Amino acid sequence: MTLNKKRLSFWQIWNMSFGFLGIQFGFALQGGFMSRIFQTLGADKDAIPFLWIAAPLTGLLVQPIVGYLSDRTWHPKFGRRKPFFFVGALFSTVALFFAPYSSALWMAAGALWILDASINISMEPFRALVADKLPDFQRSYGFVVQTLIIGIGTWVASNLPWMMTQIGVPNTAAEGVVPDSVKYAFAIGALVLFSSILYTILTTDEYPPDDLDEFEREKSKNKGFFSGFGEIVQNIATMPTVMKQLGVVQFFSWFAFFTMWSFATPAITEHIFGATDTTSVEYNNAADSVGNYLGTYGLVSMFYALILAFVASKVKINRKLLHMVSLMAGGAGFILIYFISEPWMLHICFSLVGIAWASILSMPYAMLSSSVEPKKMGVYMGIFNMFIVIPQIIAALGGVNFLYKILFGEAVINTMLLAGTLLILAGLSNLLITDRTATHD
Repeated sequence: MTLNKKRLSFWQIWNMSFGFLGIQFGFALQGGFMSRIFQTLGADKDAIPFLWIAAPLTGLLVQPIVGYLSDRTWHPKFGRRKPFFFVGALFSTVALFFAPYSSALWMAAGALWILDASINISMEPFRALVADKLPDFQRSYGFVVQTLIIGIGTWVASNLPWMMTQIGVPNTAAEGVVPDSVKYAFAIGALVLFSSILYTILTTDEYPPDDLDEFEREKSKNKGFFSGFGEIVQNIATMPTVMKQLGVVQFFSWFAFFTMWSFATPAITEHIFGATDTTSVEYNNAADSVGNYLGTYGLVSMFYALILAFVASKVKINRKLLHMVSLMAGGAGFILIYFISEPWMLHICFSLVGIAWASILSMPYAMLSSSVEPKKMGVYMGIFNMFIVIPQIIAALGGVNFLYKILFGEAVINTMLLAGTLLILAGLSNLLITDRTATHD
């Protein structure tokens, strides 16, 4: 990519990041309602994390490969990252539409696997595109604008089943059948996912390699599966120190959010609403409400990102300090869920979680992008995803069940205490990062 990158306007950054609206629709519906689908199909609460296992396992393999391939892709018309946006969008749309029509647990788990793998094909190339297009002094701003769009997507998508119920779509169904309100929400999400990514593809140009002849020579020299695999392994072994330090922060952060996505619905419907029968009106109303509360963290992350975007466009920020405080605020939000006495207080809890979410989606990537070689941005963004999926794999293989029970007790609400503790540890882990090139905008 050219080294003489120009400052981009807000709307140029908005256009090239708009596909994240659809990606987040997919993630929010997946994170907020797949556990509800699993429960509807008869899954035990403790089995839910295991049903998620295929998704992060696939991400562990897909992300570095996609990043590596996108670094080595160039077409005068289709660009470098955009072909991966399109392929990921196509498969994600199909999986998102059909997921709530699953009639057995294995079908729902398979739909989740395809959905997560396909979203991963699009997601990290979007991260790399921001680093490709923006000069270093605009990186924090660019990732924060992405987070603003993600916040909008999280809020709207998390509220979709509740919105469907409000306009008269049934939110209950026969035993083992997913309600129509969830089916309609997933269909809308599929449409938004594909159309928003297509909008970015049509409105965004990419920079060509600095030296196209050198680019082609390097591709020819290192072509082949084994050569590519070896290069990915070498990049993992020689990753920058900042990336390793950020990996510790990411590990605790994503373990915490995986815990929330897996257990928020059963924990809150049981502890706050006293609803356990998945076929009852009380349970489905409570589950709709959980989606509404989860939407709060998306809404707050949107406003927090808006504030950060304004600040980052005007002054230099300390990325490390900002990320540390934000994560610890989110940790406090999770812990408070255990202690509240009224359902409306969940909006306060998830507002604090939204602050952490906005920072997780922006600050680590801003710090990372200032610490890696521009020509390897895609593969390093893909490798960085390992620090997202490895904690999810550990959590799904029993890490959540073991930790929350041994640390806090058998009640499922204790998963939120675990999530809060992990986010606070993630915040404190920022103290490991000392490179000012990464930490200061």
